[in-house]
Amino acid sequence: MKNYSVLIIDDHPGIAENYETAFSKISSTDKTIQFNINTAEDSDSALEKIECYSKKGKLDFVLLDISLPKSTDGKILSGEDLGVIIRKQLPKTKIIVATTYNDNFMMNNIFKNVNPDGFLVKNDLNSMEMVKAINSVLEDKPYYSKSVLKLVKSEMSHKENLDRTDREILYELSNGTKMKDLPEILLLSIAGVEKRKRRLKEIFGVKQESDRELLIIAKEKGFI
Repeated sequence: MKNYSVLIIDDHPGIAENYETAFSKISSTDKTIQFNINTAEDSDSALEKIECYSKKGKLDFVLLDISLPKSTDGKILSGEDLGVIIRKQLPKTKIIVATTYNDNFMMNNIFKNVNPDGFLVKNDLNSMEMVKAINSVLEDKPYYSKSVLKLVKSEMSHKENLDRTDREILYELSNGTKMKDLPEILLLSIAGVEKRKRRLKEIFGVKQESDRELLIIAKEKGFI
């Protein structure tokens, strides 16, 4: 009997249940496979469970929702940050990312920062697709849903990607934090913050001096 530990991280219980159903279908088809499933519905509980698995030194599968709310201490901005932590603490863990966003820039950013074994856009999903994705990753084969495949075929034309500090700037600005207060929060000089903000506007093709358009586009692409 092969026993696999699984952590499902998604803040929508119904979606998490659908994932559990997919794992059940696989184990009912192949009696030699068993999945021990744990779930987390927010960044805080997810991080706590990741730490527990890290101490044990083993976590086989993670199904990771990217669109998670910020953690209470502000250290986790989204599921992407959790993916980076898993990669560092549990490098052998297979990560299947699921997101509602199908923006090329966002997906390219996740590829670069998390390097998932499977990448799914939720709008592409049905029960059969989920089973196929899990089975593929079980066999050490990457699995991408159709929207992700379109990105892969376009050769990931976006060379720039956003790091944690970039995303923190967007998050703080979207919450109404003043520019003068950002250096203390981000431990950057005001010139450093301004330089990063100019770079963000270049990446997103924003021409306006104000931050309004930048924040609108960043929200549309799923960064805030």
